[in-house]
Amino acid sequence: MRLALDPAAQDLLFREARTANTFTSEPVTDEQIRAVHDLVKYAPTSMNQQPLRIVLVRSAEARERLVRHMVGNNAAKVSAAPLVALLAADYEFHEKLPRLFPHRPEVRELFADRAVREESARFNATLQIAYFILGVRAAGLAAGPIVGFDTEGLDREFFGAREQRTATVLTVVNLGKPAENAWSARLPRLDFHEVVTTV
Repeated sequence: MRLALDPAAQDLLFREARTANTFTSEPVTDEQIRAVHDLVKYAPTSMNQQPLRIVLVRSAEARERLVRHMVGNNAAKVSAAPLVALLAADYEFHEKLPRLFPHRPEVRELFADRAVREESARFNATLQIAYFILGVRAAGLAAGPIVGFDTEGLDREFFGAREQRTATVLTVVNLGKPAENAWSARLPRLDFHEVVTTV
């Protein structure tokens, strides 16, 4: 064993996991999502920024507002999923840094420039999206991330007009128990020697 993680857990999180395209009708509870968050919140981000913000789309009215901004067959996918989450980068994450990075409260000022702040928010929120998907798998659920949507329209719909907007949606994720034949066959992966170089 070269890995400390149990082989069954390795399979659950990586080897046997897939991006789900269809789900059963079994609901995803707030308790399940809270358990996912309570696990993945410990994963690292730069200077403990934690810029990911999650909007759970539960109501029929909110689902309709979401569907309007999806591209192609993604509209049908988000309509049918038991739960849909908008995973967004908070551009005002720096306001929480004095609490999240208490040994250097002045770090907030490093992100006074909005362009710097947005770049850091997007990078670190993207890291957190990957952690979130692994947390969903750890909960025995499946995730179906989608990037085919009108970003400007979705941001306006859920985060307000551009001049007041404090966050942007990076991905929409369908969540639930995978239906039978919910995924395609595993696509090829790069080999170790194609990825790793020793210098």
